[in-house]
Amino acid sequence: MTHCKKILSSSAAALAALALSVNAAHAACASDYLPASNDRPGGFPKRALTMIVPYGPAGGSAQVSQAMAQAVTELTGATINRDHKPGGSGAVGMTAFMAAPTDGYTVLQHIDDASSAHARDSSQPNPARDLIPLVTSQITFSQIYIRAEDERFNDWNSFVEWVKNQDGQATIANVSKEGSMERVSMKLITDATGMRIQQISFDKPGQRYGALVGGQVDALFEQPGDVRKFLDAGTFKPILTLLKDAPSAFAGVPGLREAGLDFEPLFRFRGFFTHKDAPEDRVRWLRWAFQKAYCRESYQAFNETKYMTLIESFRDTPGTRKLISKTIDQYRTVYKQMGLDVK
Repeated sequence: MTHCKKILSSSAAALAALALSVNAAHAACASDYLPASNDRPGGFPKRALTMIVPYGPAGGSAQVSQAMAQAVTELTGATINRDHKPGGSGAVGMTAFMAAPTDGYTVLQHIDDASSAHARDSSQPNPARDLIPLVTSQITFSQIYIRAEDERFNDWNSFVEWVKNQDGQATIANVSKEGSMERVSMKLITDATGMRIQQISFDKPGQRYGALVGGQVDALFEQPGDVRKFLDAGTFKPILTLLKDAPSAFAGVPGLREAGLDFEPLFRFRGFFTHKDAPEDRVRWLRWAFQKAYCRESYQAFNETKYMTLIESFRDTPGTRKLISKTIDQYRTVYKQMGLDVK
């Protein structure tokens, strides 16, 4: 079996994990301690599970949902039907999930948008309390990309210098939601550098990538796994890594410390949830199935192709709750600094 990560629980090790230290060596797989099999409670599930995915059938959420559904099916034989409900930066899918029966047959795939939504408005579901996290299976960092052949700039320093000379006309492709991880990160970057750059909104990943390829924008904010094919093809070039120190896989691309940027990076994380009112025995089985599926060879191979092994990606239920709570606090602090209305 492909090696994956050593489990980090809710002890002091979990706090270290939240620091997301890069290039750490881990010998065992995160959920190796779980039993190889687990009896289905009362034969559950007797029919296919439904996985609500609050984003379209492309991009990172679609890919991780497919990979995890495959791994769970390989492990248990249970069928999982994916139901994509895009819109509102995840809000449409969340609403559909909260309205679904609480019998354990519906699970939700969601990302850090759910945490930032609650940080901005406490009436929105808190994924750490109003849902039951089954597993966090991806945690990754962001980067800024340019076209590899762009002759106007070729690295972070020359890009910053060029942007400052454009009188606010430079552009970067990003998502549209105010307060999102991407938008907040760009606010931190521009405040620290003094750059003025227009953020051009594209909610569909393909539109963002196409805008950079076609030269409609000057740069792109994204996560490396989502643009892997463009990196492998030499079409995109990363010029800044939003980690304190860049991992060896991106040697030569400055991290925040090297670029002289002094702020805590925000991370993209993806995981799977069920209803807090689902039957306890079914929740236990789902938790086992999704955490154990994380260590399936097919899923680990998928994470490897998406650069999801460069920093610790696995969180169990307590670890996910700690990650979400920490993230909510982090966003609220930044939102208040930005002068946004926090409810």
